[in-house]
Amino acid sequence: METQELHRGRLIDHIQLVVRDLPASRRFYEAIFDALKIPIGGDGSDYFWVDELFISSIDSQAAAGKLTGRHHLAFQAADHAMVKAFHDAGLAAGGKDNGGPGERPYHPGYFAAFLLDPDGNNIEAVYHGEAKRSAPSVKITF
Repeated sequence: METQELHRGRLIDHIQLVVRDLPASRRFYEAIFDALKIPIGGDGSDYFWVDELFISSIDSQAAAGKLTGRHHLAFQAADHAMVKAFHDAGLAAGGKDNGGPGERPYHPGYFAAFLLDPDGNNIEAVYHGEAKRSAPSVKITF
């Protein structure tokens, strides 16, 4: 198999999801990000954010009164156990199963689980298998 190299932090600055029910979405995303060991970055009365993901209510100024529609977002997991914890936490917090934890045919070692969030977005946690990272994250300081 050819060596694969993944780069993170080069393409996406941020993603915004506009949701119908912000409290329901907050419960779901707090649960899955807790399982993935990623803290909520901040919040306001009509939004919250986590790293590059910004989630707001339809009545927030940033939403312009429109829902964003259906998206597929995949989050990195550190191992099989974290993928399973993501799936369990998401189900317990109102998510719907869209593919339980298991191997996928995308490449050898691709282990993932899929959930539908309260707005029907397809949310995935994926572990690509053993890999060496150049750094745990990209740190940007202003």
